[in-house]
Amino acid sequence: MFKYGIDKLTVKKVSQIANGNLKAILTSEAIEKIESCRAKVDSLVASNKAVYGINTGFGPLCDVKISPSETNLLQKNLLITHAVGVGKPISKELSKLMMICKVHALCQGFSGIRLKVVERILYFIEHDMVPVVPEQGSVGASGDLAPLSHLFLPLLGEGEFWIDDTEVAAKEVLKSHGLEPIKLKAKEGLALINGTQFILVHAITGLSKMKYLLDLADVSGAMSLEGYQGSESPFKELLHSIRPFKGSLAVAKRMRMLFENSNNIKSHENCERVQDPYSMRCIPQVHGASRNAYYHLKKLAEIEMNAVTDNPVVLSETEAISGGNFHGQPLAMALDYGALAAAELGNIADRRCYLLIEGKYGLPRLLTESGGLNSGFMIPQYTTAALVTENKSLCFPPSADSIPTSLGQEDHVSMGSISGRKFNQILENLEKILAIEIMYATQAMEFRRPNTFSEILEDNFKLVRSKVAKLEEDRLLKDDIKAIIHLVKQQLFRVK
Repeated sequence: MFKYGIDKLTVKKVSQIANGNLKAILTSEAIEKIESCRAKVDSLVASNKAVYGINTGFGPLCDVKISPSETNLLQKNLLITHAVGVGKPISKELSKLMMICKVHALCQGFSGIRLKVVERILYFIEHDMVPVVPEQGSVGASGDLAPLSHLFLPLLGEGEFWIDDTEVAAKEVLKSHGLEPIKLKAKEGLALINGTQFILVHAITGLSKMKYLLDLADVSGAMSLEGYQGSESPFKELLHSIRPFKGSLAVAKRMRMLFENSNNIKSHENCERVQDPYSMRCIPQVHGASRNAYYHLKKLAEIEMNAVTDNPVVLSETEAISGGNFHGQPLAMALDYGALAAAELGNIADRRCYLLIEGKYGLPRLLTESGGLNSGFMIPQYTTAALVTENKSLCFPPSADSIPTSLGQEDHVSMGSISGRKFNQILENLEKILAIEIMYATQAMEFRRPNTFSEILEDNFKLVRSKVAKLEEDRLLKDDIKAIIHLVKQQLFRVK
């Protein structure tokens, strides 16, 4: 059971709420926080004191006072005018995660929204009423204005919901549930669309995927090293204890586990090779650096998902601070770091693919014993090279850019929404790169038989061979690659 506004969200918990594996409830404590803050907003409205976005215009129009009779219309106009996103819709999963994260933020008791509005959003979540949200249009400060506007248009009977894979007018869907559109009151529009939830959910989904891919990269690297018959000495505990980065220590420990009871790696421990290429022996340092980036992003994302990121923030009956909690820079920079970390996992995996087809140390060139007539595994490495370069081109950090908006009132923005989208694009490419490395490594391991490997690597070898046969003569490889990519996406490889 998760209690909105009381318990702490984590990457795991928010995903569990979204997929229905964790029930989330609104407690009496959260209700009291919401209603207490709403009373403060009503007090500010009654005082007729100028408060940004409550009785003033927005952005550069903050110096225009709005009459008490027009404050409600102001909030409706806010959502309608800011819903200008373009491009393909984000996934239903992302939209649902945005609603969950927004509800949790509103329940902290600093946003001034009515309980009625929060309960309606909860109704949407619980009945799988997922709004349609375009992927482009946010600059990541004043939060994710355009995507959040689209997310909450259906509260007003505007915008669209997903019904299966079809976009259906919100008015029709509300009517089918016996619901009337909500009329927003002072501060509520701002509370809904100011925030970093679009950036945040891209971090959440990326982190969930990256956690598995970090583990899988160690597995694919270990399989490659077994196929290459490299040395396990670079993974000794003492070596890493004298340069104790958290990520490197974790990866070195995992590599030792992945080679446990392998007679293949023991069979050549006295060979004359004194060192392997970097992409083999530096796995702990490179994969470990990517893990450090993952740890950093996860820590910041979990701070953000338990934070208040709208504006103004209501502190008392007389004070509503127009600050900058909506600014996406804390996550934007970390997402760019995460993107670089994910790209590097693919970069080093491609190099290991190349080593396996060079024809060294008992492996046939291109991993085929009948080269010439057969090209073997020559060309899939072209694909990894292309994907790696695509990832490199995606590594430009959007957080390093800023284009002023709102007539200069919003003169520095984070572009964190773009950072989040690019992070996930890179991870999708990484899935494909690791799938191809696993295909190469499995073929290389064939040439080390009758030697055996650790239980984990043997299990993964068998999994690949249950879908893809050993390559004896040239055949159409696209189906093999597709099958292994599916195994990666479904997270079916054993990593522990």
